[in-house]
Amino acid sequence: MELRPSTRREAKMKLALQGSSGSGKTYSSLLIAYGIVSDWSKIAVIDTENGSADLYAHLGEYNVLTLEAPYTPEKYIQAIDLCEASGMEAIIIDSISHCWDYLLDFHANLQGNSFANWAKVTPRQNSFILNSRCHVICTMRSKQDYVLSERNGKMVPEKVGLKAVQRDNVDYEFTLVFDLDIKHNAVASKDRTGLFMNRPEFVITPQVGKLILNWCNTTSAGKQGNQIPQLSAKHSNYQQNIQNYGNSTATPTAS
Repeated sequence: MELRPSTRREAKMKLALQGSSGSGKTYSSLLIAYGIVSDWSKIAVIDTENGSADLYAHLGEYNVLTLEAPYTPEKYIQAIDLCEASGMEAIIIDSISHCWDYLLDFHANLQGNSFANWAKVTPRQNSFILNSRCHVICTMRSKQDYVLSERNGKMVPEKVGLKAVQRDNVDYEFTLVFDLDIKHNAVASKDRTGLFMNRPEFVITPQVGKLILNWCNTTSAGKQGNQIPQLSAKHSNYQQNIQNYGNSTATPTAS
């Protein structure tokens, strides 16, 4: 045991995106990953969402690894290990909510004290999130809820995301957490980078990944730039892709 001076080392990003169905979690994850590694062939999507990762193959030739039920933490770990062994630099886990659903069922079927049995669940949950040497982006579903919003003078129901389908305080495991709304706007609910917290909502583009990479590569000998360019919900390239969700053939640029 000894004291040592604090040292800023290069880091690998552990990032989560949470939102309701249709909020753009998978699409936004791909844009962030591309901004970080700038090479579609170095991106892998671990897909538990019934093939949703393939919907965006027009973006580039990224890799997909499909998981089938049961969604055990150990199966996720095997998938992550395979991605690392294949030379991937960014791994998208889409989503980790399925693993939590499995663990809830596992806990419900354990004999004995329910509270004490969580000690058999939590380590399995934490192991696969932290078990990677790559940049990791996890998506989490949010429980659905509806609110009435005024549109053209009429009150119409609109889907909103609430609590993520994951264990409480799962955000402790991540450096950065983005919340996405149904209009694909992002805000940071947790941000250790200092780049995005307390900023207006914005639409995710590859530029977000570039900013994250710059932060990850900052060391004690370097300078960290916390000043970021304006991130707008009206980014033209992204908005065009949003309007043609799944139909565009253009690869988004990271510039």
